[in-house]
Amino acid sequence: MHNFKILSTGLVAIALLATGCTPTDQHSQNTSEVPTAQSVQTTESPSPTASPTVSPTASPTASPTASPTTPRQNNLSSSDRQFMIEAAQGGLAEVQLGQLASQRGAKAAVKQYGQRMVQDHTPVNNQLKQLATQKGVTLPTSIGKKNQQVKQRLSKLSGTNFDRQYMNQMLQDHEKDVSAFQTEAQQGQDADLKAFAAQALPTLQEHLSQARSIINPKSSTSTPTPTSTP
Repeated sequence: MHNFKILSTGLVAIALLATGCTPTDQHSQNTSEVPTAQSVQTTESPSPTASPTVSPTASPTASPTASPTTPRQNNLSSSDRQFMIEAAQGGLAEVQLGQLASQRGAKAAVKQYGQRMVQDHTPVNNQLKQLATQKGVTLPTSIGKKNQQVKQRLSKLSGTNFDRQYMNQMLQDHEKDVSAFQTEAQQGQDADLKAFAAQALPTLQEHLSQARSIINPKSSTSTPTPTSTP
């Protein structure tokens, strides 16, 4: 009987030990699994904050960079543009009339003057063309109505008559040219055009002085001043 009591108490102790182990294991398992679920949520939660940061930075940077590149045109005043057009037509006319004078002129001085018109005005015309390309201006390729009428009238003349009419025309043309180039060099708004006019002006003044001396050789003694300009 005593032995039975000992055996029963031992069995009860074993049962208590067995029942005491299982709840602690389950509790430890539950506690170990719960934080992992929370940690997953905390790591995934910052994902919504990533989407708003992308859209505001992308859209504003694209639009401002495109707009400033578009307005890149050269703005010339109407007076500067008009000067370029008239200078181009006048320069072409001087070359064509100069070629005519070198063929139809009677005096050697008139022929030489015509050749000089071709030699001097051709590079000036080319320089003006390059400038017009930079400024986005389309220059006329013809000498214009008035100059065309002058050319037709002179082409019907010959000898001394041609010399007189041609040189009178050169006198009028170069008086206008010198005045126009002086005005542009002093009052022009575009710096490049002002420099161009100032550079070509001494040559035009020489042409004017030479035309006067051919028309009136007696005045050549009082006119050597422009020759010192170049």
